[in-house]
Amino acid sequence: MARTQAARAGSEQAVERKTVRTFTATRRDLLMLESIARYHGFSKSGTITSLIRKEFWRLFPGGTGPIRPDRGARVSGRNHGG
Repeated sequence: MARTQAARAGSEQAVERKTVRTFTATRRDLLMLESIARYHGFSKSGTITSLIRKEFWRLFPGGTGPIRPDRGARVSGRNHGG
């Protein structure tokens, strides 16, 4: 699955530098995150990123200002970008 996500990433995203961030969570929340990550075979960081992306595209299927759908992405039944 990670390979599929990487393949979807545009060339701009592929060279984008990643920055380490921190977050605050209860022990219970962290245990839930670890369970989800283990289930999907992702790291905790990868799981958080995947969930953020899924929620972003659910809320903003056409993207926002600087964040546009990937080339060829289907948005509302139309093929965008190409």
